[in-house]
Formats: sequence, C-alpha cells, structure tokens
Amino acid sequence: MKAVVHRFCKLTLGWALVFLGIIGWLLPILPGRPFMLLGVAFLSTQSDCFRKRIDSLKVRFPRQVAGLRILKENLAAKIRRAGTS
Repeated sequence: MKAVVHRFCKLTLGWALVFLGIIGWLLPILPGRPFMLLGVAFLSTQSDCFRKRIDSLKVRFPRQVAGLRILKENLAAKIRRAGTS
C-alpha cells in the first residue's frame, strides 16, 4: 500500500511540474524549462514511456549529456567538500 501511495505522489508531482512548465512557456513571468525538466525527471522514474524518451534524447544529444554529467559530478564534489567541513 505504501508503494502505491509513493508512486501516486511521484506521478502527481511530476505531472504538476510538467503543467507548470507548460504554463511557464506561455507566461513570461514563470520560467518553463526548469519545471518541465524536473517534471520529466520525476515521471521517468515511474513511466517507461518517459524513460524511453530520455534514453532517445541521450542518443540524439550526446555532448549535452556529457556536459550535464560533468556538471553533476562537480556539484556532487562540492556537496561532499561542504559536508566534510
């Protein structure tokens, strides 16, 4: 039961973020791209369709994926250094 509630919460949060991303693309006040990316990231953990879409984007844009991987590693290293201080 707890797993079902957890999955429902992730799906609800993911779709809400995608919805905010769509609104952000329509309104100049709200940035759409970060909300859309976060929403797809949440949905990719729960949905095969979104997971396949992300995998196809990784194949199509390998340089951007490599840049994001480097950014992620740098951020993780900074967090580790800040945690040890």
